[in-house]
Amino acid sequence: MAKHSKIQSQNDYLRQWLPRQESYLHHLLDREAPPEDRRCIICQQDGVYKCQDCLGEPLYCTGCCRSQHCSNPFHWISQWNGRFFERSCLAHVGLIIHLGHDGKQCPVVTDRWNLFEEDEPEDLLEPEDLPFVSGPEFQPKENTMVIVDKSGVHCLKIFPFPASFNRPKTVFTFRVLNDFLLDSLECGTSAMNYYSKLRRMTSSMFPHLVPDRYRELMRVARQWRQLKTMKWHGFGHCSDNPSTGELALCCPACPQPGINVLLSEDESLDDDPSWKYTWSFVMDGNFKAEHLHPIKPFDEGWLSDGLGFMVGKDRYKMHLAEAADTVEKSSCNNHQAVNQANAARHKLESTGIGGVACARHGCFVPHSMVDFQKGERQATSTIKHSRASWHNMEGITRAVTFYDINCQYNKHFRVRVDRSRFLEMAPQLTIIPGIGLWHIHGHQDSCYVRYASNFIEGIGRIDGEIMETLWARLNLISPAARGMSSPHRKECLDYQMNDSNFCKMICMKRTLCRKYKLARNGISETPSKKEIELRLLEEGNARNAAPSRRSVATWISTGLAIEEAQIALLIEV
Repeated sequence: MAKHSKIQSQNDYLRQWLPRQESYLHHLLDREAPPEDRRCIICQQDGVYKCQDCLGEPLYCTGCCRSQHCSNPFHWISQWNGRFFERSCLAHVGLIIHLGHDGKQCPVVTDRWNLFEEDEPEDLLEPEDLPFVSGPEFQPKENTMVIVDKSGVHCLKIFPFPASFNRPKTVFTFRVLNDFLLDSLECGTSAMNYYSKLRRMTSSMFPHLVPDRYRELMRVARQWRQLKTMKWHGFGHCSDNPSTGELALCCPACPQPGINVLLSEDESLDDDPSWKYTWSFVMDGNFKAEHLHPIKPFDEGWLSDGLGFMVGKDRYKMHLAEAADTVEKSSCNNHQAVNQANAARHKLESTGIGGVACARHGCFVPHSMVDFQKGERQATSTIKHSRASWHNMEGITRAVTFYDINCQYNKHFRVRVDRSRFLEMAPQLTIIPGIGLWHIHGHQDSCYVRYASNFIEGIGRIDGEIMETLWARLNLISPAARGMSSPHRKECLDYQMNDSNFCKMICMKRTLCRKYKLARNGISETPSKKEIELRLLEEGNARNAAPSRRSVATWISTGLAIEEAQIALLIEV
């Protein structure tokens, strides 16, 4: 009998794909350029429009593009502008969708159409809000409707991605891969639920007869996610491999010397005003992002270990093995994060995750996310703090760090860093501890005066609690990621955090403008320091000038109480 060949696992396919990764990426980038002749496939004239939804992404001239899409009005097209294909739409080529009259033009054409009126003119779309509008040639007119199709923003590639290499029998279109990743980001859809939907769309009566490609979808989606991330971060035509944290977006507004802060060599970052070049961090843990023990930990394929927001596994494990689990008595109130720092949970490889974000804008800091093996131990919190303080901070001398239990965590922070072989901290960096304005009320009064952001000079209006809002996006995929393999789970978390930072970046302009207007109005409404001092002086003089309401009996009673206290103290001594 012939021996059966060993069935390859999904990780075997991943290992076969890794040497081909660069070739795949080059093919993707080649598709961004037009053909050398750049001819319309219909009339052989100059082709300037590329349809991204037609099979093969053909080139059309203006007239052919319009005629070929009369029955496909929801396709997305791109226009060659001399340097790259710029996103456009079929309205640019003069395509008109006639509603009613069986798709023909209405025989009664009116100059104005007043059936719809906007109650709030502020909600009208402006040209700059439309990503496919590049000039005044397309402006919404009164007799034009904006149609939102079921497919939504669907400029997705239709091109097969093979599930294997030698004799592929299954391919995935770029469109379905992009759609799955977007569903996962926005809705937390798992691969099983998504493929179940595809099977029901194929055959609603007999979905079980549709071939099962669930495992292949999970693997190919990982490859597609990796390719997109490398392409976005500029590693397509670069011979260098990405290093630590280079596949992660950083906050575009926080000071990063050499990136968004240009200083001469003679200019010091710690000159007044010192708040101008201050980083503000917030640290927190999320115990909903659990992870079960993997079924086959010895057979896992890693695509981006430590290249995004999650720290590298090897260095992190060596740090935890060296760090001692010390249980210190709290000098503050009975905080749960301190008491349950070493609490382990059965059947869980990771009880949650902990990370660092910028406290002002809410962007995750690259390479600063760690897994919790128990609770929020100081060993895990110290390494994420240490990694965050090195990312694009060369020359920064001041950083404010918010943490729920900073009154305990900050006591021996420098000592823990100096004793570890795997932790680093810039010696010139001054760490100013703080506690969020919501958690501070669970501390002693002395902590409020020392750690509340209201009393930290130059920090501005920061509540130090923005990390709580960021966990909501990650909790969308936490149920699906709970049973994934370790590398797959970390890739999903990295992708979700990258998307969170990207959404912050594209909305930051409007948010900062709104906050700037509020701050400018606040300056004009807030009394000056001299006005406050004058008001306090007047109130003090008024109290001193007022006749005392204390009677003689009150003074005698107070004196007797003082005398009794002195006698009691003398007896005890």
